[in-house]
Amino acid sequence: MFIEYMLNFLLKYKGEHMFKLTVAVTGIVLLLGCTSKEERSLMDSYTKNINYHKQLQKTEKTQLYENNVTKVMMTATYLYTPTEDKNDTRDETFIVGIHLENEASEELNYGLLLNGTKAKEVEELSTDDARLKELSFISEWGEYYLVTFPHVKSKKVTLVFESDRYGKGKLYFAKVAKYILTKQAF
Repeated sequence: MFIEYMLNFLLKYKGEHMFKLTVAVTGIVLLLGCTSKEERSLMDSYTKNINYHKQLQKTEKTQLYENNVTKVMMTATYLYTPTEDKNDTRDETFIVGIHLENEASEELNYGLLLNGTKAKEVEELSTDDARLKELSFISEWGEYYLVTFPHVKSKKVTLVFESDRYGKGKLYFAKVAKYILTKQAF
C-alpha cells in the first residue's frame, strides 16, 4: 500500500528532487521495518553477557586420545587484558580445566609449559569459585586451576599440555587479535 502511494506521488510530481526524497524515505522505512524482536532480544542477551563472550574468545581446548577415544580434555582461558603500557611485565595467567575419564585418572602424570617454561604457581579452584562463573566449558566433574607463568615478551604464546601416558596437545593464544599475527590474507 505504501509503495503504491509513493508511485502515485512520483507520477504526480515528476521532479528529480522528489524522486531522490522518495527513494531515501522508502529506504529508511524498509530498514526500520526490518529489525525484529528476536534481533533486539539477541542484542540484549549479548550485552548482558558480554564478559562471558569476551572470555569465550580467549578459551581454547585440546583433547588427548587413546585408541581414538578421548581420555583427557583440557580447556584453558587466557586472562590477559591489554594495557597502554609498552613495558608490561605482568605474569601470564590462565584458568585451566582438566577433565579426565574415570580410568584415565589413575596415576596420570601431566604437566603444563608456556613457551617452554614451567608454571610459577598453580592454585586449585573450587567449582563454585566466582572466577569460574563467566567462563565456558565449566562442569561439575572437572578440576580447575589458576595457573600463573612468568611474563612472556612475545605476542604469541603456546600452552603445551603433556601427559606421560597420552601424549601432548598444544593451545595457541595471542596478546593481540589472532588475525593480526597471520600472514595469510583472507
